[in-house]
Amino acid sequence: MKFVKDQDSDETLDLVCRMCPLHLMEPGERLRCLKKGQVLEVLTDYDGALQDIPEWCEKCGQEFLGVEEDEECYKLYIRKVK
Repeated sequence: MKFVKDQDSDETLDLVCRMCPLHLMEPGERLRCLKKGQVLEVLTDYDGALQDIPEWCEKCGQEFLGVEEDEECYKLYIRKVK
């Protein structure tokens, strides 16, 4: 797992307290609205996202930049590639 600190993002998607599989469906929808090269920050408290989102990025051709953890949630960062 790649950890980052103070990663900048262009948009934030708050999925804290949301049920699975939204952590995989909603980032794809939100990325469609971003321009190539922009970064989406995904907030989640779901542990499974730590494995699922990097795998989803690889499968869908997006760049997983890393994760930052704080007391309340995980912050996962995705750069739009295509």
